[in-house]
Amino acid sequence: MKILKKVTTSAAVAANTMLLLAGSAFAQTVDLKPSQASGFSSLGTLTPEKLIPMLIKLLLIVAALVFFFMLVLGGIKWILSGGDKGKTEEARNQITSALVGLVIVFSAWAIAGLIKAFFGVDILNLNLNLSA
Repeated sequence: MKILKKVTTSAAVAANTMLLLAGSAFAQTVDLKPSQASGFSSLGTLTPEKLIPMLIKLLLIVAALVFFFMLVLGGIKWILSGGDKGKTEEARNQITSALVGLVIVFSAWAIAGLIKAFFGVDILNLNLNLSA
């Protein structure tokens, strides 16, 4: 368990370091001055027609990332189990659950694509007419 803590702490520190360095690297190419086309001015045009597809996409992405990291952590637990049957079984169950979750998320995305192909309704880019 001590090794797992060290691995996760090291991974978190590495990820934070990369994120901090990436910001300074991209700052040279991005215009950071507020303008009409960027910033918070576009928030006034945020409508339910735009918000619902954005939330659906965000949920799909977050769910896929969560299940992917559960899969990785299950693999790390398996490696660090040290041959203990209980810990190995727990890691195997976590990996199985993560794979099932990933299959469900990607199936939802594929079903949305099939609905668009067969019925012409794009769930991921809804065009609702709520002002009727």
